[in-house]
Amino acid sequence: MERKLLIKLRIGKGFTQEELAEDLGISTIYVRKLEKGNVNPGRKTMIKYEQYFKVSMKELFPDLFFDSGDTKLIEKKEVS
Repeated sequence: MERKLLIKLRIGKGFTQEELAEDLGISTIYVRKLEKGNVNPGRKTMIKYEQYFKVSMKELFPDLFFDSGDTKLIEKKEVS
């Protein structure tokens, strides 16, 4: 799942993936994989992004956090 907010925020600052990677102290390949959703960040990386963009990690990486109020989890089905 592509993380569109990461891309939008980076482009909004006028940065390439390489420039952002340099500012965050991570590799360009890692930035690309994070944006495409091919890898999940570690806690330190999420904190770097959160502090850099001033946006919560839950907003930046919504696919990693679940809403505890979600009532559409698994439907019960009877087994015959």
